[in-house]
Amino acid sequence: MNNSWIKRKKTDHIFVGDVGVGGDHPISVQSMTNTNTADVQATVNQIEQLQAAGADIVRVSVPDNECAKAFKKIKGSVSIPLVADIHFDYKIALLVADSADCLRINPGNIGKEAKVKEIIQAATDNNIPIRIGVNAGSLEKDLQKKYGEPNSDALVESALRHVDILDKHDFSNFKLSLKASNIQMTVESYRKISELLDQPLHLGITESGSYRAGSVKSSIGLGMLLSEGIGDTVRVSLASDPVDEVKIGWDILKSLNLRSRGIRIVACPSCSRQNFNVIEVVNELETRFEGISEDLEVAIIGCYVNGPGESKAADVGLTGGPSNLLYVDGLPSKKISNEKLVDTIEEQVKEQLQKKNAVEIIVKG
Repeated sequence: MNNSWIKRKKTDHIFVGDVGVGGDHPISVQSMTNTNTADVQATVNQIEQLQAAGADIVRVSVPDNECAKAFKKIKGSVSIPLVADIHFDYKIALLVADSADCLRINPGNIGKEAKVKEIIQAATDNNIPIRIGVNAGSLEKDLQKKYGEPNSDALVESALRHVDILDKHDFSNFKLSLKASNIQMTVESYRKISELLDQPLHLGITESGSYRAGSVKSSIGLGMLLSEGIGDTVRVSLASDPVDEVKIGWDILKSLNLRSRGIRIVACPSCSRQNFNVIEVVNELETRFEGISEDLEVAIIGCYVNGPGESKAADVGLTGGPSNLLYVDGLPSKKISNEKLVDTIEEQVKEQLQKKNAVEIIVKG
């Protein structure tokens, strides 16, 4: 979706599998599995759930040799691009480089330059990118000593230190992340690195917390950066089902009109003027529309104050009143009783989607 008020910074681009990151490519949504990677089937099942929810890329932790072997099997069983998440042992990266679509390394715990050099060579040999992932909680010891405590300058220095290593070995196929659980530190870090480099940036507020608190923190932090045109791929980190991360990631992008996926419901918060139970209707419609990936806007407004205006602007709209009124393509269509609201809206949405698909087939045909 094009956006007239957000101008994205034009970064260089890389490919994670067949997903372009940076440049003119859409901002992608990522998540990470939380299954035991050694349990191949459980991990494959979760990856497929994430893909169904709208994930463009999935990251998988590879902590040991057993998981490295499992990663190869997992990769052979899924179609979505996979990032191998490597910490501490650089040799694990070498084991999975021939099957991963990207290698994520943490400068704070990989160690000496010679180890990073071997990872670079493996990435080069397999034509895959590297993600340099800097975290406030795992900065190099000398930087911890220099700055006393994590701050944006420390994160940027850590990132640049490892960018220099990649540059030294003529490796430009990489993206960066500079994450902290503190919103201000994270935002400042990304702003500074965006001014210095043109590499794609992976956004996230790390360890942001529970579903509710983490969603709020991530929405604020990522929203600030994205609204400034900073960011090429996002991961919302939640202590929750990873599928929730994908949904919130999409909600952030949809709220900023940067991407669109699925049914977008515009709904009033409801008040004593409502002529039907707005909250119940919206919750039921969200459940019924869960599996729909096509783009459509539905307005559910409980009364005539804002109802007609919002309903006329949506593909399908409902304005509450003594006689609830259905709008289709901006025009009044018919009156609906309270008992038939959800079923009627669902039927109308499916009908609109069929029309859109038919038009697309004609245009493409």
